[in-house]
Amino acid sequence: MNIDSIQNGVVIDHITAGRGMKIISLLGLDDTDLSVAIIRNVTSRKLGKKDIIKIDSMTDVNLDLIGYVDPDATVNIIREGVLSQKLTLDVPEKLTNVIKCKNPRCITTTEQELPHIFKLTDKNKMEYRCIYCETKA
Repeated sequence: MNIDSIQNGVVIDHITAGRGMKIISLLGLDDTDLSVAIIRNVTSRKLGKKDIIKIDSMTDVNLDLIGYVDPDATVNIIREGVLSQKLTLDVPEKLTNVIKCKNPRCITTTEQELPHIFKLTDKNKMEYRCIYCETKA
């Protein structure tokens, strides 16, 4: 398989195999007119198998969202065909409008304009809780 290199854009690498489609969906890349390539189950020395996403355009990507789905992924910024920046991710401390509170009594259910904000409560379990009602995500 041959996927051309990109001149200006973003490469999300070292995604745990199988999580690439979830990242594409949550970033809204499946509903965009940007040129996007996903390579699934690529052989990796570090992970065994991995997914890679290439976006052939300089676009903002939500690093917290990627860190929530796969904190071990890396984000590479490519400018003029050269790696200009490599970002390592971590589990985000706070998520805004990434996941929604499932508690029907939460204020976010009645007040539609309120953002859905979750705070990391246990990094080892990747457990998040709603800041308004303390419901687990």
